[in-house]
Amino acid sequence: MKYISTRGNAPELTFEEAMLTGLARDGGLYVPQTIPTMSPDEIAALAGLPYEEAAFRVMKPFIGECFTDEEFKGIIARAYEGFRHDARAPLVQLGANHFLMELFHGPTLAFKDFAMQLIGQLFQFSLARRGERVTIVGATSGDTGSAAIEAFRGLDNVDVFILFPHGRVSDIQRKQMTTPEDANVHALALDGDFDDCQARLKDMFNDFDFRDGVRLAGVNSINWARVLAQVVYYFTTAASLGAPHRKVSFTVPTGNFGDIFAGYIAKKMGLPIDRLVIATNQNDILHRTMETSAYTKEGVVASISPSMDIQVSSNFERALFFAYDRDGNAVGQLMDELSSGAFTVSQGAMQTLREDFSSGRASEAETLATIQWAFAHCEEVLCPHSAVGVKVANEHLGETPMITLATAHPAKFPDAVEQAMGARPALPPHMADMMDKPERVTRVPNDLAHLTTLIKDRITSR
Repeated sequence: MKYISTRGNAPELTFEEAMLTGLARDGGLYVPQTIPTMSPDEIAALAGLPYEEAAFRVMKPFIGECFTDEEFKGIIARAYEGFRHDARAPLVQLGANHFLMELFHGPTLAFKDFAMQLIGQLFQFSLARRGERVTIVGATSGDTGSAAIEAFRGLDNVDVFILFPHGRVSDIQRKQMTTPEDANVHALALDGDFDDCQARLKDMFNDFDFRDGVRLAGVNSINWARVLAQVVYYFTTAASLGAPHRKVSFTVPTGNFGDIFAGYIAKKMGLPIDRLVIATNQNDILHRTMETSAYTKEGVVASISPSMDIQVSSNFERALFFAYDRDGNAVGQLMDELSSGAFTVSQGAMQTLREDFSSGRASEAETLATIQWAFAHCEEVLCPHSAVGVKVANEHLGETPMITLATAHPAKFPDAVEQAMGARPALPPHMADMMDKPERVTRVPNDLAHLTTLIKDRITSR
């Protein structure tokens, strides 16, 4: 199994090389050269399996010969042993044909744990085997950062620097990033929004002297291993509802497009997915693109669902790569145009995207109303991101079972939930003292030179 760049001008890599590299050297994102498929019998056989066994069966074809079966099974087992629900991604029923996939039973109460816990174990195994050390820099709108820190804290072969937008994450999200005491983790509050954090991260990857000098690696959803880990729960939930003999649809609250792109890969692998519904908040660039073909940045407006406050959806590039029939030059041209603020998807590519994806949006008022509705309707407490998904899903219900992804525990966003319901959701007991812990955080300007100097100094002082 080889991996190629969405822009067509970077070396082909193995899974392990692509994982440790992150962003391709031509600025593109790695995707598998071919997408393995699963037969109907193989999909049906996933029903009732432990999550870890299903994960092994779904992901193994993408790994190639990088790990033996026993090595990979051990990595998976260690990744998910800290989850607090045996099903890992349990389903609850919201209505006659509407289900909620709870993805918040991991260590940091967000769906990012499914990928980050796995990638942490993959990195640790690979680096120890190679006798190497890397510097991980990540950008986060909230949940990726805490999941990355939890996955990599205390590891011997990794230094972790997480950029998050100052004042634009919830208090719980911030505390999860700033309270760990491990010397190898560094929380950096950047003056700007998430798109600024993501832009500086990409700038670091494109500064090859810095990138090579600190052995830079990335764990944002630009990293293919992140996407691959998320493919698994599409299969497990679909199988539990009767796939492959029964089609299912998914609604995914998303800003950076990684989670829903994992669903697209599952469909390409043979999972009978009818529709993949993109759910956006008021920062609705993906919904606008699906409606108009024009991908136009309009600036980020802070919302009660901050993890979706994004205008540059990195993983959309992967979807464009397939929509443009794997034409890396065409994708590269679009990304060049985006540097000026906008591009237009061609008619043929747009038609291809619409064959798989639908979309919708939720305003702030609609998000709050959906939190109220879910509790009154079935006593389910939703985080604001999950509420965006449920609102949009309710507009796309039909004969096919709909599964909405609940991406975070409501206690991670207590202000929004309290605004909707009049009561604050409690943190789980194992996190009850988090708000009282001291913080370790450095506020930084939106300046590449300042960031690279700080990172090199911190690494040297270790």
